[in-house]
Amino acid sequence: MLPVALVKPALSSAWKLALRTAVLAPLFWMPEPKRIRIERWLRGREQWQKLRRADVVIVSFGKSGRTWLRVMLSRFYSYRHGFSERSLIGFENFHLRDRRIPKIFFTHDNYTKDYTGNVDSKVDYYDRKVVLLVRHPADVAVSQYHQWKYRMRPRKKIINAYPTEDIDLFTFVARHDAGIVKVIDWMNGWARELPKLKDIYVLRFEDLKADTAGTLARVLDFIGTPGTAEEIAEAVRFGSFENMRKMEAENRFWFAGGRLKAADRSNPASYKTRRGEAGGWRKDFTPAQIAEIEAIIEQRLLPGFGYLRAEQPVDAASAACAR
Repeated sequence: MLPVALVKPALSSAWKLALRTAVLAPLFWMPEPKRIRIERWLRGREQWQKLRRADVVIVSFGKSGRTWLRVMLSRFYSYRHGFSERSLIGFENFHLRDRRIPKIFFTHDNYTKDYTGNVDSKVDYYDRKVVLLVRHPADVAVSQYHQWKYRMRPRKKIINAYPTEDIDLFTFVARHDAGIVKVIDWMNGWARELPKLKDIYVLRFEDLKADTAGTLARVLDFIGTPGTAEEIAEAVRFGSFENMRKMEAENRFWFAGGRLKAADRSNPASYKTRRGEAGGWRKDFTPAQIAEIEAIIEQRLLPGFGYLRAEQPVDAASAACAR
């Protein structure tokens, strides 16, 4: 039998879904735009309530590596406190089992503003301890395409303005508002507000990939629960691409909903753990398409995250040739 602290979050989510459905059902006669506004407001209220109670907030755009980080943090705390390997952080479930573990709120920052009305600022987060997880916007957009095509629920497509018709990868990434433009606008919203957040750690997926143990250790230090070398090594081992893919195929975290579950086990593109690369987006496009995507990034993305050409380190050999 699963511990009550693991079952309770699932029941809580089911209850919130039932409540949201009960509120929206009588409003079927309303125009769809108004129904969407109400649904986003309800979701925003749920997020706001968690945000105010959280000890740590981990914010990311979808498909930026959040599940990977969640799995490693879950294993770190479960290993330290003797929980099952099948335990996955779902906000306060770990905290309920051991008060020394912080309440960690994972969010894509996509609904809170619909409840608070703070659309043009991150004031809702100003007094929170925030880990901002970012990834190269093209890698995010490509992964988001597969999320949209194989995993996203129809209602989520509607309320978040994703395509409802079938389109190809390049069209989604470069030509549709739900693609790289949406990712960049989200990142820019945070880039403008970074100086106003007093307690924030900017975590790049690429840095976590290049030095997983060292970067995870720094994240844990920031959270306030420093780890030993043994604990961090176990978390990294558990969160390896191979092990996560295996756990997803086995539906190891079945009680955590669809967070780590393949939509179709026979289709690799439908897995949550799909590729796990930094810079892998280039494999999916022609040179001309790559150039168009890079131009969008250069024209729209604000500096600060290290993804613009001007922010890239100069290669010594190239610099010597230029001289």
